Amino acid sequence: MRISLLILLLALAPVGQSLASGGPLGIDHRLHYDNSGIWKRSNQNALLYGSIVGIGAGALALGDGSELGDTFWRSVDAMVISGIGTQGLKYAFGRERPSQTNDPNRFFKHGQSFPSGEVAALSAAVTPFIARYGGDHPAVYALALLPAYDAVARVKVRGHWQSDVLASAVIGTGIGIWASRRDSPLIVGWLPGGFSVGYVHHFKP
Repeated sequence: MRISLLILLLALAPVGQSLASGGPLGIDHRLHYDNSGIWKRSNQNALLYGSIVGIGAGALALGDGSELGDTFWRSVDAMVISGIGTQGLKYAFGRERPSQTNDPNRFFKHGQSFPSGEVAALSAAVTPFIARYGGDHPAVYALALLPAYDAVARVKVRGHWQSDVLASAVIGTGIGIWASRRDSPLIVGWLPGGFSVGYVHHFKP
């Protein structure tokens, strides 16, 4: 995930322009609004909801009896917990979005900018796969590009400040690592035994 954080820092930094920056890290500023091409909001939604559906389907299909199925369930854990956690932080910090103000220091104003639930969820989703398979299959590290893309896109459409998405990447990655290191997935343990088996194995002839 260090690679994705480096990409974020490079992509979100001001390049060749004098901009007033602020926020907790001193890097927050509005980018030129861009809701076109790959940055379109509809593409961001497709990535997020596609990831949710894909990971949920993989977990239910494979169950917890295989290494890959176990990884899917850990990704489910990480996404759910990051979603709950980031929503709580949004209410606590109340930061206004760049679409609402050009002042990145407006916290505790009933906003929903800090942190980004989407970036945190995608970071959380890919981390268990990277943690389990990255060492043997380095191409898996390319999954880190998904939250990196979403982070840049969220800033470009003025949904979040730079520090929002950077903090979210750290939060999601941390939760993903926690989920990866548990003795067993959390949520699958709360569900009926059939989910542990998985539909693929359950209906296997």
